[in-house]
Amino acid sequence: MANFTKMNVFYLGAFADSMKWKFFLFVFFLVIYFSTLIGNVIIIILTKTDHHLQTPMYYLLRNLSFLDICYTSTTLPHMLVNILIEHLAISLPACIVQLFAFLSLAATESSLLATMAYDRYVAICNPLRYSVIMSRDVCLHMVTGTWVIGGIYGAIHTTNTFRLPFCGSNVLNHYFCDIPPLLKISCIDTFPNEATIFVVGGFLMIGCFLLICGSYLHILISVLKIPKGHGRSKPFSTCISHLIVVLLYYGSGSFMYMRPKSNLLADKEWLLSLFYTCITPLLNPIIYCLRNKDIQGAFAKLVKKV
Repeated sequence: MANFTKMNVFYLGAFADSMKWKFFLFVFFLVIYFSTLIGNVIIIILTKTDHHLQTPMYYLLRNLSFLDICYTSTTLPHMLVNILIEHLAISLPACIVQLFAFLSLAATESSLLATMAYDRYVAICNPLRYSVIMSRDVCLHMVTGTWVIGGIYGAIHTTNTFRLPFCGSNVLNHYFCDIPPLLKISCIDTFPNEATIFVVGGFLMIGCFLLICGSYLHILISVLKIPKGHGRSKPFSTCISHLIVVLLYYGSGSFMYMRPKSNLLADKEWLLSLFYTCITPLLNPIIYCLRNKDIQGAFAKLVKKV
């Protein structure tokens, strides 16, 4: 206990071994960041200004786009600076704020993806009661609930993490303040923290994942009942593309936070986080809107007006 120290600053060293590629990496992730921002901002503008897109589906999609902007802005700008500056310093208060924001937004996105899957289930499997089940008030309450869940989730894990004493090296092998690298520099046994992550995180992620899979399973069953040649291929391919994004997001997140300790990728495990911090927010506007004729029509009208 005498060797425990109060750390007031951490250093991010994820790109310490990649400095010779820093220009390429900086440009690559800068393009990803701006593409994510532009794609999601366009969705927000279209779903807010076009009266044809004032439906529960696009209301939820607008919230997802806003969430992805906040989500990527929590980590990517810091990562871009980290690429240029080896062992970038981050203060303890900034680290706490970043971890809370990241965990809260990640949990909110998990809940919101489940909400969107349920919305599609109601729209396709129970279309006659869709406007009643997914009323404006219900959508507002569901979205508010996802943010409340995210805030509680972030508060629990942030509090548990920064109650730990840290000692030894204050270099985090990551590009932002995250739970796994912080647990590695703790001076005491972190099993209670790991158990909390497994129980609370597992309950949230597994619950949302089962709801998503259940919703899309019912959708696929309904789609398969449609005779061939009657518009069955489009909703089927749309469901598959949605599930690919969900599997990428939940799969990489689960492997990062709930896998057992292992030396496999011990020094490069931060690479896994790129999938849910960079790739998924970039794919969301593409997957949910690329083949959507309403979005395409609204975009064409916006371009013409401009």
